[in-house]
Amino acid sequence: MALRISFALLALAAVSVPAQAQDREVPYWATIRYDETNMRVGPSQEYKIDWVYRRKGLPVKVVRVMEGWRLIQDPDGTQGWVAQRQLNPARGALVVGEGESALRAEPSARGAIKWRLEPGVVGALGDCDGNWCEFSVGNRSGWVLQNRLWGAGEP
Repeated sequence: MALRISFALLALAAVSVPAQAQDREVPYWATIRYDETNMRVGPSQEYKIDWVYRRKGLPVKVVRVMEGWRLIQDPDGTQGWVAQRQLNPARGALVVGEGESALRAEPSARGAIKWRLEPGVVGALGDCDGNWCEFSVGNRSGWVLQNRLWGAGEP
């Protein structure tokens, strides 16, 4: 009996952690959780779908919270409402700017270039150290200048 209660409590805690992680002061960064996510014109399923995101991991800025809904802003500046469960509190970033960006072996302009990233590449964001941020795309990781990543820094 005690084992069943422990598993039930553990399952409940696992479900509530992502929700609690998104109940914080706005603005904050999040990422799109699924391969397909609907953005609506208002904070309810009763509102029409304005846009469909088809890019899991895309970073978004949460600018307002209303019950189970989040008003988000995407990298293009478009705003709309997404159900909280459609967002992941994990940090991600999008490569922005003109031309390729170097993914370096260390957080320095002198660091060896491991790969070159095209604008539009989405990846997982790690810690930022001064002007550089850890960035991973698939099994490739390294350091990218923070000003080339939308989703890094203060929201």
